[in-house]
Amino acid sequence: MTKQERLEKMKADLVRMTEIEKTLYRDGFQGRKVDIIAGMDEVGRGPLAGPVVTAAVVLPRDFSLLGVNDSKKLTEKRREEMYFEIMDCALEVSIGMRDSVIIDRINILNATKEAMADAVNGLKTRPDIVLIDALEIEGTDIPQIGIIKGDSKSVSIAAASIIAKVTRDRMMIEYAEKYPWYAFEKNKGYGTKAHYEGLDEKGPCPIHRRSFLVKYFENRSIKGR
Repeated sequence: MTKQERLEKMKADLVRMTEIEKTLYRDGFQGRKVDIIAGMDEVGRGPLAGPVVTAAVVLPRDFSLLGVNDSKKLTEKRREEMYFEIMDCALEVSIGMRDSVIIDRINILNATKEAMADAVNGLKTRPDIVLIDALEIEGTDIPQIGIIKGDSKSVSIAAASIIAKVTRDRMMIEYAEKYPWYAFEKNKGYGTKAHYEGLDEKGPCPIHRRSFLVKYFENRSIKGR
């Protein structure tokens, strides 16, 4: 693909990913005018260690930054670049998170929902509607629309996915300095070979989710007999 072709594709993607927002601005929602839209997404539901992190992002109506997409489709370098660009032009950004202790106590789904509520309620300006990737936010009366695979369909959700991903990745890189045996800087807490090797050698550290390590502990128990 040539440079010009890539540029045209990014322009087409931006048009596609702003359709939901433009429709809401034009038509409103359930008979109410929509002026402020927040996109919401989470990252870190699957790892063995570290927090679940959520982001609520309010973009300007004329948002036109090319390249915003589902954070999983971007390289780490591109996510970092997009993070700064989004933070520079976003009207508001709010972060929520729950650590491994809370995740073990109330389970990952409930921890994620609590973190989402924190993020949206942390916005200084109340949005008229929240666009969210599939889940439903509890603990707020703000209208919301769940969109399956929303991070690839809505620019607001995609922006939130990038902010949440970069925020959590940076945290895991910092944890890697404190707990260097698990290669957190590379796996971000997911169950890679290097991560399991660290667990075998050192056991779990304070940021590990014990409830996610049940099978690991069971296998170690069997091997130790």
